[in-house]
Amino acid sequence: MLRLYATVAAGGFRRYATYRVATAAGVFTNSVFGLVLSYTYIALWDERPHLGGYSVDDALAYVWIGQALLTVCGLMGGGFEEELIERIRTGDIAVDLYRPADLQAWWFSANAGRAAFQLLGRGVAPMTLGALVFGFTLPSGPAGWAAFLLAVALGSVVGFALWYLVAMSAFWLLDGQGVVQVAWLGGLFFSGMLLPLNVFPGALGEVARMLPWASLLQVPADVYLGKYEGGELAGAYAFQGCWALVLLGAGRAAQAMATRKVVVQGG
Repeated sequence: MLRLYATVAAGGFRRYATYRVATAAGVFTNSVFGLVLSYTYIALWDERPHLGGYSVDDALAYVWIGQALLTVCGLMGGGFEEELIERIRTGDIAVDLYRPADLQAWWFSANAGRAAFQLLGRGVAPMTLGALVFGFTLPSGPAGWAAFLLAVALGSVVGFALWYLVAMSAFWLLDGQGVVQVAWLGGLFFSGMLLPLNVFPGALGEVARMLPWASLLQVPADVYLGKYEGGELAGAYAFQGCWALVLLGAGRAAQAMATRKVVVQGG
């Protein structure tokens, strides 16, 4: 069974690797937005040095980490939920349920392949460009990069779990687009895509840093910047891991209820 899911993941990687023009367009778009946000952050940090506990070099690194992880961790969309929602809407999901594989594990594997490609295809190039143009903060050695990649992997799992749960709502709604839009706005604001969550004031910042979206960008960025040491780093991973387990469990429960619903309806 593990071999099956590995094959599905490899297929997801190859599928997105074929869209070379779309990948190039995505790199261009991420790079342009990265440049715009970088100069915005420079102006902001000139007025408020060390805002949120970041130096200007840290803030610039944060910008380009966000652009690199935009599609990897699903900050504004998981990249698969639209297809899954459409299959639910048309009834094609019945074919998926007949497969000798778990529905959630199948889509998880496919998304893992997609995320791996997006990290290489749309993550490395913008980060490299940003580093060349601005010379921002880099991790301290191979251990720092390894710690960052682990945080990215956990963030990708949380992102999948969030968007899978969003897609499951289509079993009960005539159209899942409303839920998608709400989740999109939540990801845009509470992941720290616009501004680091450390900048958010008072109770808003405390609540934002406790929500699952913080696992997608804020935690990986702080790991990259070396903000966690020793037990704090383990705590950051535990935060991501706990949200991953909670959301994957919620997705599995929704899947189980939806499967019973489909069977009762004769789907």
